[in-house]
Amino acid sequence: MWYWLFKYVLLGPVLKLVGRPRVEGLENLPSRGPAILASNHLAVVDSFYLPMAVPRRIYFLAKSEYFTGTGLKGGFQRWFFTAVGQIPIDRSGADAAENALISARRKLESGELMGMYPEGTRSPDGRLFKGKTGLARIAMETGVPVIPVAMINTDKLNPPGTTIPRRAQITVKIGKPLDFSRYEGMNGNRFIERAVTDEIMYELMRLSGQKYVDIYAASLKNAPEGAAPAIPGERSEPAA
Repeated sequence: MWYWLFKYVLLGPVLKLVGRPRVEGLENLPSRGPAILASNHLAVVDSFYLPMAVPRRIYFLAKSEYFTGTGLKGGFQRWFFTAVGQIPIDRSGADAAENALISARRKLESGELMGMYPEGTRSPDGRLFKGKTGLARIAMETGVPVIPVAMINTDKLNPPGTTIPRRAQITVKIGKPLDFSRYEGMNGNRFIERAVTDEIMYELMRLSGQKYVDIYAASLKNAPEGAAPAIPGERSEPAA
């Protein structure tokens, strides 16, 4: 109930006024059945504008910090993300994240849409960063299609570190479904998982027009001040 209230009554009208969202490629979204929406991630509001663009309900994996806050703010945040169907994911290690991936698989097996950010975190500078292979693993295990989605200009409306939105023209581009059935039976092969991930990232790069950088976004965001990791040159396509 809260999901639809936020979408159509409490938040949706305001977000439409501020972001004036335009949606392209809605015909690529299945009217029923499971699918993974693989999106680039520029701003917090990506998780608001993508559900607004899609008529079906979307479940997202959200960082566990949204569910562990204290005080009034932490309690409201925990209630809000739970009410709109977010699934907490612990990003402290592969083992910790596995439970969240299991929850994602269950949603797909029940015919739902899962929204996932293969970069694992928001882009720190507007470029597209190397994708993590968890999404590919789920897609191969479940056999569901992966639909690339490009969020454009959300970082202009909601720049990193800001809470008050700025007016910007938001565009949501939904690409054609990607079918990885040719890799059936190859689950667990890390080279195949990387190939699938890179194919997804290539489509996101093509749809969004972003420059691609072949490192993980988290490694750049978590680097000590004054000691940023060496960044390979920007590429026109992801490196395998």
